Amino acid sequence: MIDLISDTVTLPSAAMLGSILNAPLGDAGRLDGRGRGEDPTTNALEDLAAELMGKEAALFFPTGTLANTCAVLTHCPAGSRVLVEERQHILVSEKICFRADGFRMEAATYRLQEDGSLDAEAIRQILQTQPIALVCLENTHNYSGGKCILPDSMKAVQALCRERGIPVHLDGARIFNAAEALGLAPKEIAACCDSVMFCVSKGLGAPIGSLLCGTAAWIEKARAWRRLLGGTMRQSGVAAACGIYALQHNIPGLAEDRRHAQQLSGLLRDLKRIRVDPAPHSNILLLDLSAAGIYGKRFCAMLQERGVRGSVVSPEEVRLVFHAGITAEDVPAAAKAVREIDGLCAAGLSQ
Repeated sequence: MIDLISDTVTLPSAAMLGSILNAPLGDAGRLDGRGRGEDPTTNALEDLAAELMGKEAALFFPTGTLANTCAVLTHCPAGSRVLVEERQHILVSEKICFRADGFRMEAATYRLQEDGSLDAEAIRQILQTQPIALVCLENTHNYSGGKCILPDSMKAVQALCRERGIPVHLDGARIFNAAEALGLAPKEIAACCDSVMFCVSKGLGAPIGSLLCGTAAWIEKARAWRRLLGGTMRQSGVAAACGIYALQHNIPGLAEDRRHAQQLSGLLRDLKRIRVDPAPHSNILLLDLSAAGIYGKRFCAMLQERGVRGSVVSPEEVRLVFHAGITAEDVPAAAKAVREIDGLCAAGLSQ
């Protein structure tokens, strides 16, 4: 099976798993005299993450959802109005901050532009007319097909927020993919926000974990929220060792993931019914089925029959995500499967 359902399906290498064996461990839930947990490997991962993001401190979480949730709650109280992109992961998938039976945040929304930039003027108007307590960005932007938000537009939004004393949080689950595609250091993207979350469990290949980065004082507040929400772990160095390995060894492979997405796009440019992003920014390729007469769920079922797994983004959109488990030989095989389905759609035989 060519598994393009997500880059979360990556498996740790033997070398990554081997890093656990010699990792010094302690109780990360018990704080030392400096207010940090007693697991030295977790602390080492947090220090490395903070350095890579250009922030003062970092905090290790089991999931990105929990890290984003704690970030929002650290920035503003429950019930606040938060400005998010209309298809941002924190709003569409994670949801807990915005549910009435959750933290009751009110969502004000903006729209990402086609080229991956932010409309600073539209955001300015929202900030001028609504009591926004926090602005959230996402880079790369998952549901737009892995688009990279351009740093200049992020800086423009950051400047607007600083004028009004509004913090900016970045869901940077795939910030290393964005940095690779844009030819930047991750800290150059993270500099455009007050806090940033990133995952080591997606394209970087670790089995678990996300890091939340910000000022030292802010991270201490986030630590309290992590404890209250059940995110504090004990010998978390077992997972943190894999995160360290991922950050030290697996970042270069992200370039190949992007090239595979672009290669597949090139092989699918002359389809009859299915529309394909002609220039994917990163490791995600989005397929538009709106003219194909087939819904995403049915398309994915047909794709799986042909040995390829994809995921439904919306009723008429499917996402294919490249990662370290995909080889150069898998790309034309995936293209063949998509082309077969497109031919059936053109002939009216997809149902």
